[in-house]
Amino acid sequence: MKIIKHLARILVGITFIFSGFVKGIDPWGSAFKFTDYFNAMHLEWLQWAAFPLGVLLSFAEFAIGVALLFNTFLRFFSWLALIFMVFFTGLTLWIAIENPVTDCGCFGDALVISNWETFYKNVVLIVLTFIVFIYRNNMKGWPGQKAGFTLSVLSVVVYAAIVFHSYNHLPVFDFRPYKVGVNIPEAMATPADAPQDVYENIFYYKNINTGEVEQFTEENYPWQDTLNYAFHDMESFLVQEGYEPPIHDFRIETPEGDNIIDFFLYDDNYVFMLIAYDLNKSSLKPQEEINTLANWAMDQGMAFICLTSSLPDESAEFAEEHGAPYEFFNTDEITLKTIVRSNPGLMVLKNGTIVAKYHYNDIPAPEDFEQEFINK
Repeated sequence: MKIIKHLARILVGITFIFSGFVKGIDPWGSAFKFTDYFNAMHLEWLQWAAFPLGVLLSFAEFAIGVALLFNTFLRFFSWLALIFMVFFTGLTLWIAIENPVTDCGCFGDALVISNWETFYKNVVLIVLTFIVFIYRNNMKGWPGQKAGFTLSVLSVVVYAAIVFHSYNHLPVFDFRPYKVGVNIPEAMATPADAPQDVYENIFYYKNINTGEVEQFTEENYPWQDTLNYAFHDMESFLVQEGYEPPIHDFRIETPEGDNIIDFFLYDDNYVFMLIAYDLNKSSLKPQEEINTLANWAMDQGMAFICLTSSLPDESAEFAEEHGAPYEFFNTDEITLKTIVRSNPGLMVLKNGTIVAKYHYNDIPAPEDFEQEFINK
């Protein structure tokens, strides 16, 4: 039993650390997921709390995991771990049954699993957590009290520094489909041999003789028996999902609704895409640097555009008020939030490949961009 209880402690600790770390380095991603939950539960009035709750949850998970892994203050943190697991096991069961969101966000964008897989994972974890809780007063062993405390404090301090950096810049690790190095046209393509969606069709035919509506499958529906049956209705159910490209919802639309994405994805020069999912919430701090970079880029014959989900009238008003020299186009808000965790942020493409992404705190000066990409 000695090996089992320590193995349970280590496994639960590592899981909590991983979950807290991948969410903590992407604090805005955690906030967006909380917002999804609030919308699904009709708690829109709680959206103001999405960001602090996302940060708090990530920190709590990481701290619990570190304490379990390094065997520090186990009596206290085993209680927290048990409370967490009881609550989230119940929550993930509800999510699996009701399916209010397609991805629970338990491991951020680093590891996306289905809602039922998430619940089964939690069932295993809660068993291991109960073992840790039962033996919380008898867990002596490596690394020792002083060493464990030192390692725990050091881990939390380093974690806090990484989270702070990720908040003020961009996540230190990018697990999303729009990471630097990705070729967007390739990521949008579907292979010829890719699995397709599989549907099950249910047919409803009205019995002409009795007036009853009867149910049939694809194997036995009476489509040829026109003397006895008349078609009434049909339902289709997705029984197996096919292949979905990593990037499948990226559009660049003009105010008239035309999708002109190909014009920018196949440009063999650098293309600057300013990402501002909501101009009303966009930081104005870097606007002067953005305008300077935009004017330089366009003078060099490069494209510089802004992608936003704001209405065209709002874009025009913003451009006039802040002297924005670039054109504005529309893209879905969720897509923009996925592309870059910054409002505004900057993505640079060449031949459809993402060569750079910038937080608004890091907008490059023209000479810096030249030195890094053009004159290297």
